[in-house]
Amino acid sequence: MPAKIPSPKPDEIGCLYEITRAIHGTLDLRKALYRVLDLLSEYLGMNRGSITLLNPETAEIHIEVAHGMSSKTKTKGRYKLGEGITGRVIESGRPMAIPHIEDEPLFLDRTGIRGQLDKSKISFICVPIKEGGRVIGTLSADRVFEAASPLEDDVRLLTIISGLIAQKVALLEKINSEREEQRGENLRLRQELGKKYSFTNIIGNSRKMQEVFYLITQVAKSNANVLLLGESGTGKELAANAIHYNSLRLEKPFVKVNCAALPSNLVEAELFGHERGAFTGADRQKEGKFERANGGTIFLDEIGSLALESQGKLLRVLQEKELERLGGTKTIQVNVRLIAATNKDLSGAVEEGTFREDLFYRLNVYPIYLPALREREADILLLADYFLEKYANEYGKDIKRISTPAIDALTQYHWPGNVRELENCMERAVLLCDDQVIHSYHLPPTLQTAEETGTLQSRSLTEAVERFEKELLIDALKSRRGNMRRAAKDLETTERIFGYKVKKYHIDPKQYR
Repeated sequence: MPAKIPSPKPDEIGCLYEITRAIHGTLDLRKALYRVLDLLSEYLGMNRGSITLLNPETAEIHIEVAHGMSSKTKTKGRYKLGEGITGRVIESGRPMAIPHIEDEPLFLDRTGIRGQLDKSKISFICVPIKEGGRVIGTLSADRVFEAASPLEDDVRLLTIISGLIAQKVALLEKINSEREEQRGENLRLRQELGKKYSFTNIIGNSRKMQEVFYLITQVAKSNANVLLLGESGTGKELAANAIHYNSLRLEKPFVKVNCAALPSNLVEAELFGHERGAFTGADRQKEGKFERANGGTIFLDEIGSLALESQGKLLRVLQEKELERLGGTKTIQVNVRLIAATNKDLSGAVEEGTFREDLFYRLNVYPIYLPALREREADILLLADYFLEKYANEYGKDIKRISTPAIDALTQYHWPGNVRELENCMERAVLLCDDQVIHSYHLPPTLQTAEETGTLQSRSLTEAVERFEKELLIDALKSRRGNMRRAAKDLETTERIFGYKVKKYHIDPKQYR
């Protein structure tokens, strides 16, 4: 017949309840452990309680927290596995109860806190703290020896408490591990963003783009406001990314706002936030974009579309570095770097009275002009190749190059939509292409038919056939590095006919070697 487990006493129940509350009431492990030892003394008369932890790397055991023990004294309580009662309990994973510490040779009393106490009247209980299948430390305490109070009850109680401690330790280890993992992931993402938005990854070898790169490198590490100028699609947002992610604020927020997309009646609420009840539908308090960007950078795209009233409030934020939410009275300090962008002529808008002169000069501290694609002809093919590789990989197509007529069409077009239009054009071409070469007929009709591009569509069937035939001959010669015999074989024709066609279209095979 199994031994009957004694029912816990009222003071034990109260102690366990308070210990459970203490352990789960805070994420501060040391604070919780100290409270546990205080409760053992307060409720059960267990004094000089201590909790030791095992360092798995050094196999050394040290006192983590102790009741009524100074920090200097705690440093004396260090043990190796198997050494003393504490070392033996951790090594074996089994509790030990010593009725009289005076009679136990394993009891080392390295801390010396019992001083002149009568050790014949002191009992010592030590139980392992187990997390899963491993022992991570011990919970121990003294009590005055009482013959009528068997130590088995104390062992049982401390074992229950050690289980609660183990659960807390495991939970905190998991939380800390997840935090470290999140910190590592955040660091990796920041590094990836830094690489992605590095100004060296902005594509362009033309002289005008080299000037842009120089200006970005000079201003990135400062806190100066930057005004990005240029037509739509020239890469102003990409330049803003490069400035922020190469600045001293790269670990702080980067908030983007398209001013042209904000309804005029909500601009201030979006930028500066609002209090609950500030206007119809404002059922809660909301932070504005400037508050969210505090310590970091805010990018205001299409800033020229802001109304004059909103421009005045923006000027105050830039000058005073403070704002008030819509409907609020509290002044909020903000430290934000501003990068603004516009495709409008702001100086002309100032003369017309549609843009504040004082705000213009506040923004125009460091202007950077992003050139239109037609002004950087040397970069067109470079960008086209980049977008070809990007979308070929994205859509799983094995496309090697762009044909000569297609290159001519790309370089002669005036690109009113700039880089954004070129990217869309190349994505379309990749989708339509079913072989390894992008041909001119894969390009949008605007590139094939517009007179100003010099790539007029053939006016007759004969011209269309000759254009296509010439393109096939050139592609074959490129693939075979100018070898006419192999190129003719690829096109399943004779070398004589191939040579005749090459002569007819004034093609020089040598230039493809």
